[in-house]
Amino acid sequence: MLPLLLFLFVIFTLMLGYPVAFTLSGVSIIFALICSTFNYFDISILYALPSRIFGILTNETLVAIPIFIFMGITLEKSKIAEKLLESMSALFSSIKGGLGISVIIVGALLAASTGIVGATVVTMGLLSLPSMLKQNYDKKIATGTILASGTLGQIIPPSIVLILLGDVISSSYQEAQNMQGIFSQESVSVGDLFAGAIFPGLILVGFYILFILFVSYFREDLIPKNVIKEKLNFKKILLSLYAPLFLILIVLGTIILGIATPTEASSFGALGSIFLSYINKKLNVQILKDILIQTSKITSMIFILLIGATIFSLVFRGLEGDVFVNEFLSDLPGDVYFKVFIVMATIFLLGFILDFIEITYVVVPVVAPVLLAMGIDPIWLGILIAINLQTSFLTPPFGFAIFYLKSVIPKEINTLEIYKGVIPFILIQVITIIIIVLYPELTTWLPNKIFG
Repeated sequence: MLPLLLFLFVIFTLMLGYPVAFTLSGVSIIFALICSTFNYFDISILYALPSRIFGILTNETLVAIPIFIFMGITLEKSKIAEKLLESMSALFSSIKGGLGISVIIVGALLAASTGIVGATVVTMGLLSLPSMLKQNYDKKIATGTILASGTLGQIIPPSIVLILLGDVISSSYQEAQNMQGIFSQESVSVGDLFAGAIFPGLILVGFYILFILFVSYFREDLIPKNVIKEKLNFKKILLSLYAPLFLILIVLGTIILGIATPTEASSFGALGSIFLSYINKKLNVQILKDILIQTSKITSMIFILLIGATIFSLVFRGLEGDVFVNEFLSDLPGDVYFKVFIVMATIFLLGFILDFIEITYVVVPVVAPVLLAMGIDPIWLGILIAINLQTSFLTPPFGFAIFYLKSVIPKEINTLEIYKGVIPFILIQVITIIIIVLYPELTTWLPNKIFG
């Protein structure tokens, strides 16, 4: 039971408010030292730490993370979101719930352009929430719509979550094939997950829009009946769309067409974001300096978390935690789908108290090899986990998207209203997961078509 005790002790320490990265590493090392004193842990296992940390810092897949972060922050500074929201609001102004629909579409376009959740949620909160409240949108619907659309960057490529998951799923798939005695091994890449996430991402966007339309037609107390018709300026709409579509084309287009790897495509995206900011006259030396500082801070935070998670993973395996999980899942009654359900339910519940990076690098490496060894498709499993992790940004009390929005909204909107507002969208995400379980080809058809 020592692996389980380590896991529970880490969660307990995190709930006390200690920094995540240092909690993962510090608690794990202290636990390892205590266990080695009683001969329950071989301390020589920790000698592998330098090579593991070096492996993280030289991982070519993870190089894409700082570049995509740079791209997202540069776009935020270029005010592209502001122009997009104005144009989409005018385009859907004659439809009930048009403003809510425009927020969702802008959130999807920004997600496909940047992959950064925090910047999208804050930007959408500042730009769209005042307009929604002015049009008498219910506070819960308004905040829920902004949060749900802002977190689409978790599943719509290029997503930081998919990059991290791609690295973990790839390693887990190799480990699973080793467990099965397969030495002529197949591989799974970040590009596979990017392609596999496109249809589920579009399904989520469609369900969000349907929800807004349903509420606007059947609950006029929540979304106003009156619509504000604005004069359409198609030239302005097209000009506002060219920036995100340009980035989607050069990033996703080059990956899907096989021209570039995700890491190489991220460089194209970064150059494209600089170009767009320059022609929008939103780039100078001071702004570029701020972008670089913010990129460095966020990247440092993510990589320190990765190092902490690696230390936890090493100690967990040293305590035979992988054996414990393998036996637990193998001994569960029912077929492999029931075991997937148990894992998904566990990740969903952990999302209430843990960040997506912690779950990706603490939980997924432990459970994924066991599930993949049972014959599950790695792309399908990766996308299921990605959508599940998306809910962790919305679930109280530690939903990070809620914290982002809370920092920029009026004080008259209380936290409880925000919590109530995200519930319908969390349910939509759960429904989407169920649909993908029933129809796995939604995640596997496109990668197989593109990459074979």
